[in-house]
Amino acid sequence: MTAAIADTAIKTKAKTSTKSVLDESRQIERAAMLIQMGARMQVLESETTLSYERLIRLYKEIAGKSPSKGQLPFSTDWFLTWQENIHSSLFLNIYEYLSKGVSLDAVELLTKAYRLYDEQMRMAQIEPLLSFTRAWRLVKFVDAGMLTRTACRQCGGQFVTEPYENARYYTCGLCNPPARAGKSKSAGALTL
Repeated sequence: MTAAIADTAIKTKAKTSTKSVLDESRQIERAAMLIQMGARMQVLESETTLSYERLIRLYKEIAGKSPSKGQLPFSTDWFLTWQENIHSSLFLNIYEYLSKGVSLDAVELLTKAYRLYDEQMRMAQIEPLLSFTRAWRLVKFVDAGMLTRTACRQCGGQFVTEPYENARYYTCGLCNPPARAGKSKSAGALTL
């Protein structure tokens, strides 16, 4: 009887350690994918359970350099300027569409939406302004209620706005561009 209990305990311990190794392997795979997409350390720390030291080593191994230092920008203003708003709105609409139709966890949903956004920009030969880390931050801002989507009264498109935007009178930057919009000579910029 005692041998059977000991044998069961050993098998249970073996299963537990196997699960933790598998979980760690999944976490490493997730972190590697995020690093390849350009995620900063704060994103990696938030979206994986790996230690900071392990993430640093993994980042150096994959990216071939140390991760960028410093805090992420914590302002919603970037997402509201003309070109950046158009890029952010495109990404967020893709993200919202996928979230309604596909059953994925938050990180998988974010990476698929970002890949689709990046693909659309490349196809249109437009330089993607939204980095993966900014896309992650945008989703966090929307989840926290700091940003939302509002329909343009002229074209009906959904655009990233502040939550207190008066939806009745909102006109997007494509229907009513600012005076200097589209005048950039830089390659890959939006033009009107």
